[in-house]
Amino acid sequence: MYKTIFKRLFDLFFAIFGLIIFSPLFLVITTFLFISNKGSVFFLQKRPGENEVFFHIIKYKTMNDKKDKEGVLLPDSERLTKLGRILRKTSLDELPQLINVLIGNMSFIGPRPLLIRYIPYYTELERKRHSVKPGITGLAQISGRNLLDWNSRLKKDIEYVENLSFLLDLSIFLKTIKKVIISKDVIAVPNSVIEDLDAERK
Repeated sequence: MYKTIFKRLFDLFFAIFGLIIFSPLFLVITTFLFISNKGSVFFLQKRPGENEVFFHIIKYKTMNDKKDKEGVLLPDSERLTKLGRILRKTSLDELPQLINVLIGNMSFIGPRPLLIRYIPYYTELERKRHSVKPGITGLAQISGRNLLDWNSRLKKDIEYVENLSFLLDLSIFLKTIKKVIISKDVIAVPNSVIEDLDAERK
């Protein structure tokens, strides 16, 4: 009952509530990014959602589009802006995902939506992470976030799917708030501490 009905109702209520409460913050961040990024505010990227149906995740744009002489984008660490680093450190770059939750292609709690190109590298068990809606935060995020190796991170995703409940979601939600406040386990450039999944499993 919780998974099929109440979880979505909670998502809708808190997404609307969050968008209203944080609207002044949205306005401030959007204005600063519009100025610093010369009009480019949001980062949209296709990600696999529930049942591996693709959707566009919405985040604040934290990197510029600088390229090398061959026209290839520079490494993430060289494109991350000063404002972008602050947004990532405080997790405020994730704020626009309230829109994803409102639309219904994401939930507050669930496995994080990873890159499409990772799909062929999951085991059959790991692909169960796509049997629920992806989340803004999840069990892996409160268990170490980017400091976890891929096997541990994906194992946490499956653990969440197999034990999904209101109490588990509430626990993850409260622990996420704590981690955001103290900025624990936040890595501004994730691939500086862990390889991309497709590179690791090739």
